[in-house]
Amino acid sequence: MTITTVTDFRKNIFEYVNNAIRYNEPVHVVTRNGSAVMMSEEEYNSLIATVELASVPGPAEQIKAASAAPDDEYTNAEELGW
Repeated sequence: MTITTVTDFRKNIFEYVNNAIRYNEPVHVVTRNGSAVMMSEEEYNSLIATVELASVPGPAEQIKAASAAPDDEYTNAEELGW
């Protein structure tokens, strides 16, 4: 994550926005009154989708269970002809 002051962000906004879009690199903008984060729309949509999926009990539990399962419980890609 890039960290910058609001003054620098204002001077170089085009560069920061392009980098956020091109590299999905969030920008942490610091001001005297607090701070904000600027990110690409793609990164934002991905974050929102993750939060929405995590808030639904069924799929969230299935993902957690699958993450904890040993690898030998899954079909080998070669068996599927991939």
